[in-house]
Amino acid sequence: MNRLRLWYEGLSDRERKLVVVFGVVFAATILFLVPFTLYGALSESREHNEALRSAIRVVQASRGRTDVAKEQQDRLDRRYDEKLRAPALAGFIENAARKSELEIPESKDGADVPHGKDKEFVERSTSVRLRKVSLLPLVRMLETIENAGHPIVVSRLNVKKRGREPDSYDVELGVSAFDRVDKKGAKSSSSEGKP
Repeated sequence: MNRLRLWYEGLSDRERKLVVVFGVVFAATILFLVPFTLYGALSESREHNEALRSAIRVVQASRGRTDVAKEQQDRLDRRYDEKLRAPALAGFIENAARKSELEIPESKDGADVPHGKDKEFVERSTSVRLRKVSLLPLVRMLETIENAGHPIVVSRLNVKKRGREPDSYDVELGVSAFDRVDKKGAKSSSSEGKP
């Protein structure tokens, strides 16, 4: 300290004033800049933590939706399960028509059509013609087909009124079944019974 005091006393008045001003500026910088820098760093950290909390809230809120989506995906996968194979369409449609007290005079199977990005599904289709059909039995048959629990859909429906006959229609119906293809290329759903 003696050395510093001797050095200070050896300075001229002008140099002493400059040293004092420099000391005041340095002290002010330390007093104001350091807390301001710390406050900025803490503020940044607070914002980052709040963003993380917000992301966690979003993830927790969407957990229910992801569970529902997973359940729907599992349900869809079960439709293609080996135990729930889509049956042969001609026989399936015939059974649905019989339950609804209808007769199918003609049916025609279509060609298999690959579907999906990697052609992981094959669509089988059958076209059916019904003549002189009432609407109620037709609707019952369509409900039976749609509610079967298999990956089967009514892909085409054309209903034409028969002249002046009340509640009498000619119907063209297209029914499609979708089979998952395994990695070896064989269909995982049965196509037996196709004429």
